[in-house]
Amino acid sequence: MEEVLAKYIPPAAVPTCLELIKKNDVHLKIVNQRVTRHGDYRLLPDGSHQITVNAGANPYRFLITLVHEIAHLVAFKAYGRRIKPHGKEWKRTFTLLMLPFINPRVFPQQLLPLLALHFKNPKASSDTDAKLSVALGQYDPPTDKNYIFEIPLGGVFRLYNGKVFKRGQKRVKRYECVELATGRIYLFNPNAQVEQIN
Repeated sequence: MEEVLAKYIPPAAVPTCLELIKKNDVHLKIVNQRVTRHGDYRLLPDGSHQITVNAGANPYRFLITLVHEIAHLVAFKAYGRRIKPHGKEWKRTFTLLMLPFINPRVFPQQLLPLLALHFKNPKASSDTDAKLSVALGQYDPPTDKNYIFEIPLGGVFRLYNGKVFKRGQKRVKRYECVELATGRIYLFNPNAQVEQIN
C-alpha cells in the first residue's frame, strides 16, 4: 500500500495517510477519472469501508480527497450515521484530520494560506472554493479547458456532456449562463472547467 500511495500523494504525506487507512480499516480503490466527483466513501454490505479516489487527480487534490472521504468514515463512527454528510461533525473531523498535512513539507508554500482559510469552514467539495480549486488546478496536467471566468462575456462554451452555453454577467460569486438549445439560465462557479468554442 505504501508504494501505491507514493504514486498519488506527496511523499511526506505517505506515513500519516497509511496510518489513517490502517487505523480505520479502509479499502482504498483508485478509479478512472469521474467528472461528477473526486472520490466517495461507502459502507459496504459486509461492514467494510471502501473509499474511491480518482486516479487523475494531482497529488495535492488526491490527498485532500482521500482525507475528505476518510473524514466521512471517522465522523460516522464517532457521531452515528444520522449526521449530515457535510455537517458540522464532518467539518470538524475533516479539519482535524487535515491539520498534520497543512505544512510546507506536504503542500507548496503558495497553497498553504488558501488551505488554512478553506479549513476554517471546509465545503462539501474543494471545487466550491473557487480560489483553492484554481490554485490546485495549477498542478493538474495541461488541458484544453478554460475556467468560466476566462471565457469573455458573450463567449460560447461547451460542457463535458455536449451542452452549449453563452456566458453572461457575473452575479455575486457565480456566472449566469444561457443554454443555447433551451434558453434556460444556469449559474456556474467561476472555476468550472469548460471548452471554449470560437
